[in-house]
Amino acid sequence: MDKLEHSECASAILPVKDALEVLGGKWKLQVIIALSFGAKRFREISREVGGITDKMLSKELKDLECNQLVKRTVHDAFPPIVEYDLTAHGQSLHKLIGELKAWGDLHRKVVLGK
Repeated sequence: MDKLEHSECASAILPVKDALEVLGGKWKLQVIIALSFGAKRFREISREVGGITDKMLSKELKDLECNQLVKRTVHDAFPPIVEYDLTAHGQSLHKLIGELKAWGDLHRKVVLGK
């Protein structure tokens, strides 16, 4: 029976571990939230996600693109216009982000009394 419980635990931990690996860190969810309101250029994302350096934003966008959460579109113009937008896979995070926001609001009330 212990073995069954251990395998159930491991099968629950693995997908959460994968999700945290993809979404973890200080900036990724903030970038995703900024893009959840529509396609944006690099500078627009940078302004909305205050405090992030250009180097870090570039890295996070590349990571999110590699994980198929964000798509990068280069428009034919001079100078080229580059926009970032959520993919359908990235949009699937809306419910999760809503739940995190609700929990964060509750946590602030419990811990800070606000």
